Amino acid sequence: MTSPQQGLSPRQARRLRMAIAGCAMTAMAVVLVMQLGDGSSLRSVGLYGAAFVLSGAVIEMSRRGRTRLGMAVLVAGFVLLLGADWWLRGR
Repeated sequence: MTSPQQGLSPRQARRLRMAIAGCAMTAMAVVLVMQLGDGSSLRSVGLYGAAFVLSGAVIEMSRRGRTRLGMAVLVAGFVLLLGADWWLRGR
């Protein structure tokens, strides 16, 4: 008897991580449109633009099979972007 497979296959994990990055990109687009409607500053546009680039890079890394690295980059990048936003608002 063989034991049932645990966890996701590499292909399923890759697709899941691509979907997460795509959802993050969509959420950033919605927030950016709302910010621009409120007369947002250049700082906000720059931070959301960086988030778009970050999400796109993660999707491309996932397509090439670098899913774990892509998720690490996504998490670290969003933490840095949120920290930069908090730091810039405090000034």
